[in-house]
Amino acid sequence: MKERIPAFAVIGHPNEGKSSIVSTLAEDDSVRISPIPGETRRCREYPVTVDGREVIRFIDTPGFQQPRATLQWMIDNPGPEMEMLADFITDHRPDHDFFDECELLSPLADGAGIIFVVDGSRPVRSVDKIEMEILRLTGLPRMAVINTKEKNRAEFLDDWKSEARKHFNTIRLFDAKRATYAERIDLLESLKGIDPDWQPALVEVIDAFKNDWDQRLIDTSTILMDLLAQASRYAVKKTCPDEALIPEIKKTLQETYRTDIDRLENAAHKNIRKRFKHNIFNYEFPPTSILNEDLFSKKSWRVLGLRQWQLVAAGGAGGGAVGAKIDLVTGGQSLGLFAAIGGLIGAGSALLGLQQAARSKVKGLPLGRMEIQVGPVKNEQLNYVLTNRVLIYFSHVINWAHSRRDTPEAAPSSRNSITANFTSQWSATQKKLFTKFFKALQKEDGIKISMLKPQVTALLIDTLKSISLLKQPLE
Repeated sequence: MKERIPAFAVIGHPNEGKSSIVSTLAEDDSVRISPIPGETRRCREYPVTVDGREVIRFIDTPGFQQPRATLQWMIDNPGPEMEMLADFITDHRPDHDFFDECELLSPLADGAGIIFVVDGSRPVRSVDKIEMEILRLTGLPRMAVINTKEKNRAEFLDDWKSEARKHFNTIRLFDAKRATYAERIDLLESLKGIDPDWQPALVEVIDAFKNDWDQRLIDTSTILMDLLAQASRYAVKKTCPDEALIPEIKKTLQETYRTDIDRLENAAHKNIRKRFKHNIFNYEFPPTSILNEDLFSKKSWRVLGLRQWQLVAAGGAGGGAVGAKIDLVTGGQSLGLFAAIGGLIGAGSALLGLQQAARSKVKGLPLGRMEIQVGPVKNEQLNYVLTNRVLIYFSHVINWAHSRRDTPEAAPSSRNSITANFTSQWSATQKKLFTKFFKALQKEDGIKISMLKPQVTALLIDTLKSISLLKQPLE
């Protein structure tokens, strides 16, 4: 016998937020959302798959167009619910005036559960009561979702809840366009109590969602670990044929280094975005977000790095952001002279000692050639800054509902960007572990990397889990 996939028809009056609910619950940003009432004319199914297996299906439906006539027909033609729905569709399919009703009732005739969506920012109307009564007469498991899209207008909520209790098994308040991950899971959890016969299947659905979420956290930690491994060892170099070109080459290499690290970070962010099923719409950060700052800006390092005493306590050394090295080569031998760049890349720092080294001579002859290298990173702060930026990006992505098509508003002033520095909240032991791991990456010490990696992965996953429980994204 083929396994029956739980299906829910999302029903309601036009322009009440049905498509937004579908998009958010199914994590599908391809759902068409339009401010024009009546845009949805045919049912469209949105399956949710986990590990290649469909676990639940949401169905976007047209809005009611002839609710009074539909209710009167049901009153005049009582009988078993499924037969009544099938008979209604058979009787009214030829009538174009009932096209929308036949379309939206079709999945119900096939046994789909009901999620009825209403706009909680307006008063209850007589037509709303009629629609709710139609759905009650189907006898199907049903939930009312009061879409609280206008947060400043809560005076009608009590009326909506009172009326919905008469017609539905359960009621939820939900803002489809601003729901966090935790709120989405809460709504899905409430479906388990919609009907005893549906509970076993829905328990499996919720378990599948949670297991998939846990795997996404593991994948995110892996993406972050890969980013740190690449950034900790990354360097750019170029041969310098003439001492006079040293300043120009140094500047070019610094810019290239910064651009390449930015590219690595952006690739990591893109992979995280894709893992959380944001495939179409680009996410824009709120105006106050620290992610709008350049990775190598002083503000980014001040806000997202550790304070100097914290860095020292964690076993870090601090110092210049990256190192620069010049190799003076002659006769097949290399004289490697290392010099630190003080401060951040592009902050007007000097490549100390470079000109003096370039003037060196061997047996009275100029050195054969010079190779200038910028990187790899020497300051442990970069690891902390990159990590915090990924954690902030993660918080934005998981809490950006798939139904949103607008630009994020600025966060309340009470949520300043200091709250985004998660690594500063780690214990001294956790910071030391993280710093040791960075040093092992930098030295490419395979034994230490293998020993420390499981502990660092667990630390990152625990941090990601704590972010998942927040009610709004970080700045």
